[in-house]
Amino acid sequence: MDRSSTLRTLANDEVRDLVSDQASDHVADQQGTQESSTRQPGGAVNRASRDPARTSPVGTDPTSTDLASTDPASTDRRAPDEILDVDLLAFEHGSSSQRQAVTDGVMASLRTGFVYTAHDLPAGLLDDAYGVLARFFALDAEAKARCVDAESFGARGYTGPLTETAAVSERPDWKEMFNWSDLPPAGHPLRSKYGRWYRPSVFPDDNVTGAREVLTEFHRRLVDLQRRFLRVIAVAIGAHETYFDTMTAHGTHLSRAIRYPPMSSAPGGGAEGHVWADEHADINLITALPRATDRGLQVRIDGEWVAAAPPPDHVIINSGIMLEHLTNGLIRAAWHRVQADPAQTGDRLSVVQFCHPRPSTILTPLPSTVTPERPCRYEAVSAEDRLAEVIWEINLMPDARRVE
Repeated sequence: MDRSSTLRTLANDEVRDLVSDQASDHVADQQGTQESSTRQPGGAVNRASRDPARTSPVGTDPTSTDLASTDPASTDRRAPDEILDVDLLAFEHGSSSQRQAVTDGVMASLRTGFVYTAHDLPAGLLDDAYGVLARFFALDAEAKARCVDAESFGARGYTGPLTETAAVSERPDWKEMFNWSDLPPAGHPLRSKYGRWYRPSVFPDDNVTGAREVLTEFHRRLVDLQRRFLRVIAVAIGAHETYFDTMTAHGTHLSRAIRYPPMSSAPGGGAEGHVWADEHADINLITALPRATDRGLQVRIDGEWVAAAPPPDHVIINSGIMLEHLTNGLIRAAWHRVQADPAQTGDRLSVVQFCHPRPSTILTPLPSTVTPERPCRYEAVSAEDRLAEVIWEINLMPDARRVE
């Protein structure tokens, strides 16, 4: 049986004792992945399986930080190999002890770069959005091509397979994408000064009824959820709870639907080494993934690849490069990938939303995250400049493609 990381449910209807107690173990089968399901304090159930045979082909990533050993403020010394399940609503509406339990759980879990959270997104909205996107990806190539915005750096409309390429790879990913966003109000100075990051979205209105309305509402609800979740992180790193609110107001947030075609249809029938998405870290503050139609998402923890398997009706949150920069490495960017296993013969559909600051934001470590034990390691850089660099690294600048 795979060695398993442990998930703990924190701060649900009442504060649970965080001191370890003995409980029974059982085996669960979720999303087609064999998991060791271990009952833990607070009724927690393991949701991630380790595969010791799958190790990273890349050495230690330069953004990695051993949070368990370097965070002088941390009182939780559990091994940093646990993806935890928390409740955002308990932070927002619970007692002070519940809020603290959620905050502690988020910071402990983000040692892996990932955390699962309960949420209040309407299930019907998710159903509608995924239905719209499934209909879009079922269109023929010509119809999808009419939604291409070649000047958006892959941030609007349709992007075909074998385009986006992980910064650590020379082989493009086997996936196709549909991207959309929202705009600041007309006349807002962000639109005039940073227009290339605020292009209008391109929706398949002629082919998919209701796409614009459904996907715009989906985007706005996810932006709101991410901003609320960032308040937990703000409190945890010693900032005011609303620290990220202004930074992310009219940020360059991006919703991205990703269809991963069957690997049998990849170049060479999959024999040329392409994968759905090679290992990478996201550039933004945090990323939200509310649902996927199949397994495949994996996070690198202590050099091993762990299947991300959240409880039902939970959103996956992972940390990005900009958050690592702002926290001086206290919260590291999550290294992850998407790979089909040999038993997966179909496709996979997921939607991720990238929460970005305004492009004018100067990313510099918060004073509360700089200590004698963790001296400042990041220079100040604008969010726009850091984003542009990563866009080039992942092969999305049409006039300066790194990989053809």
